[in-house]
Amino acid sequence: MSDTRVEAAYAGALAAFKNPMLDLLHGRFAPFVVAVLSVTFTSERSSVPVTDAHAEIGDMLERLRATGHGEGEGGEAMLPVGTARELCRQWVRAGWLLRQIEGEDEVYRLSAHAVGALEIAGRASGSRARVSESRVRTLLEAVERLALDADPDVLTRVARLTEEISERRAEIARLDRTGVVDAVDDDTLLEQAENILHLTRELPADFARVVESIRAMQRDVVTDLRQDVRPAGEVLREYLQRGKDVMASTPEGKAFAGALRMVGDPRRLDELATNLHTVLRHRFTQAMGPPERAELAAVGRRIETGVAEVLAAQQTASHVITTQVRTHDPARDRQVDDLLRDVMVGFQAWMPSSRPAESVEPLRRLPVADLAHLRQSVGELRPPEPPAPLADWGDVESAVEDTKAWGGPGYRAIEAHLDAYLAARPGGPVDVAEVFAAAPEEIRRPVDLLGLLEIAHRRGMDETGEISTIEAVRADGVRRRFAFGGVRMRADGEGTGKGDGR
Repeated sequence: MSDTRVEAAYAGALAAFKNPMLDLLHGRFAPFVVAVLSVTFTSERSSVPVTDAHAEIGDMLERLRATGHGEGEGGEAMLPVGTARELCRQWVRAGWLLRQIEGEDEVYRLSAHAVGALEIAGRASGSRARVSESRVRTLLEAVERLALDADPDVLTRVARLTEEISERRAEIARLDRTGVVDAVDDDTLLEQAENILHLTRELPADFARVVESIRAMQRDVVTDLRQDVRPAGEVLREYLQRGKDVMASTPEGKAFAGALRMVGDPRRLDELATNLHTVLRHRFTQAMGPPERAELAAVGRRIETGVAEVLAAQQTASHVITTQVRTHDPARDRQVDDLLRDVMVGFQAWMPSSRPAESVEPLRRLPVADLAHLRQSVGELRPPEPPAPLADWGDVESAVEDTKAWGGPGYRAIEAHLDAYLAARPGGPVDVAEVFAAAPEEIRRPVDLLGLLEIAHRRGMDETGEISTIEAVRADGVRRRFAFGGVRMRADGEGTGKGDGR
């Protein structure tokens, strides 16, 4: 049993040390690689143009050689041999750097393995995480949340919330009574800050793994589409499912999903920025080194940068796959393959019978198809039977009258009624509401009120400053009351243009 466990452990260790991350840390020139990559790539500079990276790494290499770091104790070489270009190519082949096209520039990016190696090296060279109240509290709260989510019992949840409410009320009562906030010593605040830095240092590697997972899916999907082994719809459905699994079933995907929910809430981002500003103004941060303070200040920016890289990778993958689906034509590709295969067969048949340096007559024109007699007459254009007669609509006049009843204003009837009303009441101005109320129901529709106001506007009218109320009758007999600004029309107004008589 013991031998089996040892063999399994040894096999697992061998597999682990084949990982590019441990290969970087276990390499002969690991200190140089870690130092150069950590200086070249920072949280504010996640990608570096290829030419700039070659120049900067070359300067670092020359400076270290000039300061005597090229040889260690016993004359052992501590720096690699070769130019910066050659070193970067080796790191790309080892899986530590990624060479990509961004816009019009070719850039280097750290792979997830390199990010993890730099994180381990940074924790080993800096202050080590200690067993402290902050770390234990983080662990206990995580376990408690896990237990509540795993067993969502209503009574347990109510009891826990009741206990929290009691504790908060007791604390509020103590503050009201004493007016004193319990001060926390600087050592405790410092270890809490170190715990925060320890937690945030794990995020870049998770983001990088999500980005690489998306790019791996992109390569697989494009390869499957080009090979045309399976239908395009099946390949795309598998891609969507894999994309869903990356965000839901892997630890790095869950980390990204949580960060995305946080970044998507502006209120939480504002609270994070305010809290970090408050922390950095406290005196205990003076005990931290400048790199730690800068790292603490960049917590929010690091999260936003990681999320932006993942979203950019998703957008690029969708664009590449969409372009491949639109431009990929399996029928055309098969025709090209058949043509090339025919050419190869022709070469194989021609080569045994040909002589060295034998000239080949080129094909100067395409062969003309030998077509038989073409038909010179067209088919009969006239239909074999006349069209069916139109359907009988019944009483057309009633339909026309109904349409007119629901149509626009009857300008001619309105003007005739208005002229008769003015002739019966010569003299001063008349109220438009009274004119409308005296009209028959056929021209007392809501739309006829608009027509009357239009005619009154043409003939000249004045506003009274009062509110007039009228009752209109729709074509179906329903009555509606309307209120509008009172208007009087001058009896001697001009501009009696006629309407269209609808």
